[in-house]
Amino acid sequence: MITPPGDHAWFAASALAEAYSFIFVRGVTPERLVTRMGDRAEDFSWMTLDESIRTGDHRPEFVAVTTVGDWAFVAQHNSWLGAYDRFLAPLSAGTRLVSLYRLGIKGLEDFRWMEDGETRFGFWAQDGYSEDVPEELAETMREIDRGYGEREYDLYRGPGLVLIERLTGITLTPQLLEGPAYLSGAIPDLP
Repeated sequence: MITPPGDHAWFAASALAEAYSFIFVRGVTPERLVTRMGDRAEDFSWMTLDESIRTGDHRPEFVAVTTVGDWAFVAQHNSWLGAYDRFLAPLSAGTRLVSLYRLGIKGLEDFRWMEDGETRFGFWAQDGYSEDVPEELAETMREIDRGYGEREYDLYRGPGLVLIERLTGITLTPQLLEGPAYLSGAIPDLP
């Protein structure tokens, strides 16, 4: 059964909720992911996500990366990197990547599931969902459709987080955003 939208209501009050990118990459460490992004881990610092947000001063190239199980998790405030395919595709080389981007002021939400550089499924703010729903998400999408009916999708309040959970096994919680140390710093020029 799908997680009801109220179960993610805590996130709507988060400092990240109105403008963020979340990126999950399976099977890599934060240090290795920073290298994939084109930088050196030794040029980054460990800090809390809140410290990282303050230090990054709303720069889209400033990333905060931690480990969650078998996944590297990137959390960014006020960044569009979670919707930038030219950035995401190389990060997914040889593995799975799942991302969710939101810019509340414009009502934009983008979701990606990539495998080895190829988009398997996505939701694009102005275009809707991928035409073909992979079998792995078919039941989840039917549940989302039943649960949300004709209402406008608001991915950061539920469905996007449900899709992340289904594809990664990770439930986004306040403890995940507040607890672990994040390897943080500015990545070099974006592609």
